[in-house]
Amino acid sequence: MLLSIDEKAAKWFTNEFEINTVRMYPQYDGFGEKHKGFSLAFSAESPSNIGFTKELNGINFYVEGNDVWFFEDTETCLSYNEEMKEIQISFKETFAIN
Repeated sequence: MLLSIDEKAAKWFTNEFEINTVRMYPQYDGFGEKHKGFSLAFSAESPSNIGFTKELNGINFYVEGNDVWFFEDTETCLSYNEEMKEIQISFKETFAIN
């Protein structure tokens, strides 16, 4: 599991939500690039069972242990789209080398 967050994306979270803890989780919505029927969602809540965490510019991005399946074998990339003025999410498959 890899997580890439560019500086502008982290700043977007700070400006839009004034938060320093971001939960990333799969949300069932009928669409989805990585897993059919699921997309990536965010919430501002305290962790209870961290499966993965990454800190950037004072913001703690985390995934609960029961949500790690959504991110396995994938690099999740969060970037800021200047034209749309919002977060852009992309997924890149990664493969473990044995």
